[in-house]
This record gives sequence, structure tokens and C-alpha cells, in this order.
Amino acid sequence: MFTLAQLIPTAFPALVLAHFVALLSPGPDFFLLTGHAIRHRLAGSAFICLGIATGNAVYILLAISGWHGLTQQPWLFTAVEITGALYLCWLGYQLIRSPIRQLQLQQQTHALTSGRQFVIGLSSALLNPKNALFYMSLLAVILGNNVTLWQQGFCGVWMFFAVLGWDLLIAMLIGHHRLQQVLNHQLYLIERGAGVILTGFGLALLFHKLNFIS
Repeated sequence: MFTLAQLIPTAFPALVLAHFVALLSPGPDFFLLTGHAIRHRLAGSAFICLGIATGNAVYILLAISGWHGLTQQPWLFTAVEITGALYLCWLGYQLIRSPIRQLQLQQQTHALTSGRQFVIGLSSALLNPKNALFYMSLLAVILGNNVTLWQQGFCGVWMFFAVLGWDLLIAMLIGHHRLQQVLNHQLYLIERGAGVILTGFGLALLFHKLNFIS
């Protein structure tokens, strides 16, 4: 029987922060969800949220499987750590220099069926290969190789429900006109703020790893 302390790795707070910052940064899934939620509210987009979270869960499982094999090869794991840190820097840089975008506020009357919503959300998440590299970067760079498979699983479950909960919250709130206006005016600030934080994470982890090697 595992205690909660045995399931939560020491780097869990850093993982939560990095993952939440990534959720804040708008991507294809975000604009897909907001486009549907603005027109159909939560009732017409809830299964899109579930599909996106499920697609993320697939990549989380693949990342955990790949991580477990990488820990058996220290030199390869170090290479993945450095690559992951560079990827976080690149992702942050892309957000910092991203063009100003606005939400699409068109209205539509007929909502999709639950099954169609789920497939659209799942496809959007699975067809974004950045998700795979992002989760591998989080697991390898932030958690390192001194964690158990159970701790990896706990982090994976947490990230799944974090994605699902965040997307459901967006779908629930996005129908409010005032929030739509705020997002349209502040979206670029959210992107740039998230970019700075992710770049900072990547640089700090990269310098730490390079100093450790030297």
C-alpha cells in the first residue's frame, strides 16, 4: 500500500507549475475549444474537452513508457534532458514572438453530437505532435530519473485531470461576453507571459544540466 508521500515526487510542484503555464498558453486545442464553446456553451463542447484530455493522456502514457526505457541508458537520458530543455526554450520563444490573434465570435445554432465532439477533440490533440515532445520534456527534464513508475503514473493522472478541468472551465466561462472581450484584448499578453516563463524554465534546467556535466 502506497502512502501519498510515496506517490508524490519532490519535483511535483515544479511539474505542476510548468504544466499549468503550458495550459495558459493558447494553442490549436484552445482555439478549437473556444470556437465551439462561444457558439454552443458548455453543453455543446464538454465532450471536446474530454477528447482533448484523452489525446493528452495518450501522449502522457507514451512519454512514461519512453521515459522508463530511457532511464536504463544514462547518456541517452541526459541527451533527452538537454533536448527537452532546448524544446521548452523554443516553445517559449515561439509564444513570445507569436502574432496577435483574436477569438472567433461567430454564433451557430446547431451543436455537434457528443461522439462527434469527442472525435474532434481527440483528433486535435493527437494530431499535434508537440504534445508528445512536451510531455517527454516535462517528465525527463523536471522529474529526472530518480522517480518511480508509480510516481510517474500519479503525475500522469494529475496532468490528465488538469487538462480536463482547465478545458471544462474555459468552456463554461467563455460564453460570458465580458470574458470574451478581455481575452480578445489580453490574449497576446497571456501568450508572451507564458513564453517568458517556459523559456526561463528551459534555460534554468539547461544551465543546471550543463554545469552538472562539466
